Amino acid sequence: MAGSSTSVSVADAQKHSETCKLVPSEFDLDVSLPSPYSKSYDFELVISDKTHYKRFLYASFALAFLVLSLALVLHFLPHKNHHHRHSNNLTLAVNRALTFFDAQKSGSYPSNSPISFRGSSGLQDGNSSNIHVDLVGGFYDSGNNIKFTFPTAYTITLLSWSVIEYHPKYADIGELEHIKDIIKWGSDYLLKVSVPASAKSDSTVGSASNDTKNPVRNDINCWQRPEDMSYKRPVSVCNETASDLAGEIVAALSAASIVFKQDNGYSQGLVQTAEMIYEATEKADRNHRAVTYTTINACGGEAREFYDSSGYKDELVWGATWLFFATGNHTYLDYATTNFAAAADNETVEDRGVFYWNNKITANAVLFARLRFFRDLGFPYEKTLELSSNMTDQLMCSYLSDKYFNTTPGDNPRKMSYMVGFGDRYPTRVHHRSASVPWDGQYHSCDEGNRWLNSQDQNPNILLGAVVAGPDHFDDFSDERDKPWFTEPSIASNAALVAALIAHHDPPRRSSASNSPTPGLDLMGIFEKVQFKS
Repeated sequence: MAGSSTSVSVADAQKHSETCKLVPSEFDLDVSLPSPYSKSYDFELVISDKTHYKRFLYASFALAFLVLSLALVLHFLPHKNHHHRHSNNLTLAVNRALTFFDAQKSGSYPSNSPISFRGSSGLQDGNSSNIHVDLVGGFYDSGNNIKFTFPTAYTITLLSWSVIEYHPKYADIGELEHIKDIIKWGSDYLLKVSVPASAKSDSTVGSASNDTKNPVRNDINCWQRPEDMSYKRPVSVCNETASDLAGEIVAALSAASIVFKQDNGYSQGLVQTAEMIYEATEKADRNHRAVTYTTINACGGEAREFYDSSGYKDELVWGATWLFFATGNHTYLDYATTNFAAAADNETVEDRGVFYWNNKITANAVLFARLRFFRDLGFPYEKTLELSSNMTDQLMCSYLSDKYFNTTPGDNPRKMSYMVGFGDRYPTRVHHRSASVPWDGQYHSCDEGNRWLNSQDQNPNILLGAVVAGPDHFDDFSDERDKPWFTEPSIASNAALVAALIAHHDPPRRSSASNSPTPGLDLMGIFEKVQFKS
């Protein structure tokens, strides 16, 4: 299983790379009205055949997203066995990976769910806590019964982005409505956690404390199905200064609004809430009050052990970028491009080149690079867009090289799949409450649950599509329920896998009426609201 330890800084990207310049930056695609401003360029370029050049450019950006997706695969899965390489196996893998989200749903459980061992749960979330609001819904984060807003928002952003780019592929394999249902389940919950009156949001539902001296039943020390929960589920409340959380919620609602653009009322409601949150948190940033949410005890204290954010600048830029795509309002692009370099400079060394719940710089660079090549807006954005293009070039080269990754010694020596229900051999003792406690119509207490936590038996319920944490750096893996560092899945990891799998899926067969050079990839849909600045 490959780790991600690339090191591509702003300074690196600013250096002109003669050895890895993948795409020239001046172009003419005839896809919109010409910009009244000067275009960004690196060198003179004479195009003798626009048809071939367009195909080259389309293919280059398809490759960029594909390589970013490859990085997600390398980060979360070992290499697949040879007998799982065909597209029909990828179709099954996408379906399985999406089905995991059905198993993670909290709230009033849908009767048409493909999961037979889940029911309604958390129906008092919000009302039985220190505040009184409706927080029913959302997703349980992993093998516990806690709902974390930060990774939920990241999950919805990433799944939405994959639909915006690859909705033809999802439709071709019959999964488009499935993933849109999952996204809406999450975006509905994010609307609930965002309190318009004061721009507050709720970061956590459930308790993560584990005090052995004064044990209180909670989501960590109680091994119990969510349907049987009866202990208190406190809510962590954040204000506008929790800027990383706010920025990720803005990104999620904005990206989801593009997915649901045909439902104008719902889409506009998502945008309006995103704008409300953005306005409050951008003001906090301007007044130097912005912080990471886990530094505020009342806000992210419970989440610190699980999702301890290392910074907030990348999420603010990320949120502003997606809000720009959702609205076309250049105010948001102004903020994103003005602050991108500073956000990249704040990137930790270990996070450089990695796109995951804690770091959005790499993905934002790809978005800006796409904007530069397909809707180059010229002044005053050219400096940041050029920087992003150079960063994307460097990142693509690093992903294609064997110099930047720490890898395990062998190529999946255990010859197993780390996705439950996919392949002939996969984990059977997943660290997951719903999967390990029998669905037998009986109430099971916390004490009874410990029996299944410590049991060596296989889980009675198959958690289809769950991607477990997987092997360590030495290819060692232990399929034991009480070792979550090997066997626990999470919604953030599964979201990354879904995006990677759909990117690698064979495109739909091109019909004779189709003129698209990249079937299966919607290159221009994300720019629908983008206009040149007047």
